[in-house]
Amino acid sequence: MGHVEWIFRPEVDRPVMVCAFAGWNDGGEAATTALRYLRDRSAGRRFASIDPEEFYDFQVNRPMVRLEPGLTRRLEWPRNDFFLARAGERDLVLFLGVEPNVRWRTYAQEILRVATDLRVELLVTLGAFLADVPHTQPAPVSASSTDPAWLARPGVEPARYEGPTGIVGVLHDAAPAVGLPSLSLWAAAPHYLPTGPNPRVALALLGALRDIVGLEVDLRDMARMAEGWRRRVDEEVAEDPSLAEYVRQLEREGTGEPSPMPTGEELVEELERFLRDQGRDQGGVG
Repeated sequence: MGHVEWIFRPEVDRPVMVCAFAGWNDGGEAATTALRYLRDRSAGRRFASIDPEEFYDFQVNRPMVRLEPGLTRRLEWPRNDFFLARAGERDLVLFLGVEPNVRWRTYAQEILRVATDLRVELLVTLGAFLADVPHTQPAPVSASSTDPAWLARPGVEPARYEGPTGIVGVLHDAAPAVGLPSLSLWAAAPHYLPTGPNPRVALALLGALRDIVGLEVDLRDMARMAEGWRRRVDEEVAEDPSLAEYVRQLEREGTGEPSPMPTGEELVEELERFLRDQGRDQGGVG
């Protein structure tokens, strides 16, 4: 029995599926911010969801109680939604989810089953990791694939990463078995900033989606949000001389063009930092 709950089955034309997951794959909340922007700017309509019951430890990903007008209480469970959208000449199937706690292979198969049913032509995942990069410079983005046709395109590198992975890695590992080519986009987000959305890194992911995949995406609003965000962060950083000097050091070290993908050891450190930060309230820069 499947775990996908359909609202309606859309008619699609040459669709591309773009996925983003909250959690470890979402440094600076950049991947989910980028996908929400894409959904909102393309008038995405929710057409299906994955039932969260079998995939989460609700003591880790707790449901939230919300109050609505009239003091009505509403319970919100971890959401995993599919949206139908449009980008120029292509239909988009957008998936916005939360990295599950258990049954990763089954969860990935549910996503791929929807992709197969809708005859998706390409699977793209968005991800972001915390790294030693300054917020003052454009976020570096890497594009990787195991598909020969995509590896022949400019800017796409073979997937050579070794180390701990998230649900994104599991999804890409399973995609070839159903004949679905896939592309992974990863951006580097400054590790020294507080938790919260980083529109500057989201902008870099959307730019790569536009330039590498060829989707028509209007980035003007995101660019304005990113510029306003940078001005606010600049002001906060300037109030801390040691942090300001650290940012200048990162700027000096970033004059080359190293690959933005971290090593396995660096991702282990990031995973440990991510787990420590779960449930911790970080209210300011640093």
